[in-house]
Amino acid sequence: MDVQDTDRNAGVRYEPDEKPPTLLSLGLGAQLAVLCIAGIVLTPAIVIRAAGGSESYLSWAVFAAVAISGVSTLTQAARFGRVGAGYVLLMGTSGAFIAVCITAIAEGGPAMLATLVVISSFFQFSLASRLSLFRRILTPGVAGTVIMLIPVTVMPLIFDMLTDVPGESLSAAAFAALATVLVIAGLALKARGTLRLWAPVAGVAAGSVVAGLFGIYDTNLIAEASWLGVPSGGWPGLDLSFGPTFWALLPAFAFVTLVGAIETIGDAVAIQRVSYRRAQAVDFRAVQGALAADGMGNLLSGLAGTMPNTTYSTSVSVTELTGVGARTVGMAVGAVFVGMAFLPKALAVLLAIPGPVAAAYITVLMAMLFVIGMKIVVQDGVDYRKGLVVGVSFWIGVGFQNGVIFPEYFGGFVGGLLQNGMTAGGLAAIVMTMFVELTGPQRRQMETQCHLSALPEIQTFLSDFASRHGWGRIMRNRLDTAVEETLVTLLQRDEGDETREARRLQLVAHRENGSAVLELIASSDVEQNLQDRVALLSEDMDTPSVEREVSLRLLRHVASSIRHQQYHDTDVITIRVKAPAPDA
Repeated sequence: MDVQDTDRNAGVRYEPDEKPPTLLSLGLGAQLAVLCIAGIVLTPAIVIRAAGGSESYLSWAVFAAVAISGVSTLTQAARFGRVGAGYVLLMGTSGAFIAVCITAIAEGGPAMLATLVVISSFFQFSLASRLSLFRRILTPGVAGTVIMLIPVTVMPLIFDMLTDVPGESLSAAAFAALATVLVIAGLALKARGTLRLWAPVAGVAAGSVVAGLFGIYDTNLIAEASWLGVPSGGWPGLDLSFGPTFWALLPAFAFVTLVGAIETIGDAVAIQRVSYRRAQAVDFRAVQGALAADGMGNLLSGLAGTMPNTTYSTSVSVTELTGVGARTVGMAVGAVFVGMAFLPKALAVLLAIPGPVAAAYITVLMAMLFVIGMKIVVQDGVDYRKGLVVGVSFWIGVGFQNGVIFPEYFGGFVGGLLQNGMTAGGLAAIVMTMFVELTGPQRRQMETQCHLSALPEIQTFLSDFASRHGWGRIMRNRLDTAVEETLVTLLQRDEGDETREARRLQLVAHRENGSAVLELIASSDVEQNLQDRVALLSEDMDTPSVEREVSLRLLRHVASSIRHQQYHDTDVITIRVKAPAPDA
């Protein structure tokens, strides 16, 4: 994001820290639960039945999946320390794991699946703790590509649901789906005030009423379900033999875990984009928290013997649609999930919603999610390299999803992983991004103290860097000013604290498209994002001192763009400085 990006999102009614009315939070929480509960329940059902698992294990796995999804969703919203994003990010069973989970149960049994899920969760914990090391590979372009591929992957299944009705009731399915779409779209486009917030619920209700009139709403499922219930058995335990089956399947689980982590990163970035009225820099500490909560959910899933879970991108679409990003909504969803796990009849009410109604609802949200992925890619800046990576990766994902890219060679690769468009496209984006990084311009770097006393050493480094690229005094002055004013801003909190241990600073510089790109990496000790502070200079702000505002204005003057990535314990500030014209 450039420093000039201060666009406002007028559609946001409640930001994450704001508290909407309790009824509104509960209502939005209920509609999100309605949307996602079917996927949470059906995914383990598909896997266990396809692998030949028992009905007792299926009952336990569904119960555990719903309960753990609720706990994980609560954790994402509430944010306990470094675990959780602090945003509305729903958690549920991951469809990306379907192929490898079927193989694990078929070849090693449910206990083998449980062990593999537990071990794979530690990959996510490791990635969350050291995410800054992967910042050049797991870029917004990669995350945005994966998000755009989620609808591509999901929509074939969703379109099949349009005709998921008993008998020959296709006309009933069409009317129910049409009613759902018309009500959601009509209210979202034209309604004002709080009425717009209820567009998804109103659409599902309207579609269900039409379905009931045509006789395709299954009330028998509700009548047969018990009010309270917990499976009496079925927990598989853990297989700690670590035999050949475990080692053969572990790489596949690790890879799919990485793909799920990329989706979580994309969702954590996307939810921040749609949760604030003013465009803000992405807080990567929240992204790390989302990954840690994802890992916690997988750890609990493995210990409970059910399928892994991940963030659901649907929450991003609903936040964009309703304009409510308050974390209380996420807490409400988590509480609803936990309650539903012990209320079979409540699950039945939601599962009884006809397939055409659910499909129409999800179609609207997936369409919005695709656009959100596009925004993430565009807002990060698109040159021809990034455009090529995103474009090629996207269409590779589409090709594999539709089975048209040499299926005879890749159809059975690693248990059929590449048959999933999100996996194939995400892997292509990672490989191409790594290639660009490895073949990019040579980077020069130095390490010193993060203190103004290091400026002479830094200036010598920058002077040598500028001379190597044929830049004169004007460019050297710009580079010196950019680094000095950044250091002044970073060190503001250190003033007057003699006991604070000196931080280390790594300065990396390279040339790109006629500009100098400077990357300052220091241990994190900054409360407010520098990128946001520079962007706010043109508006009224409570500036603690004239000197500090002068530093920010000088920085904005010499830098064409500033990007501040805040991680736990690490700040990465990337500054692009344009070189003067040759005659200057």
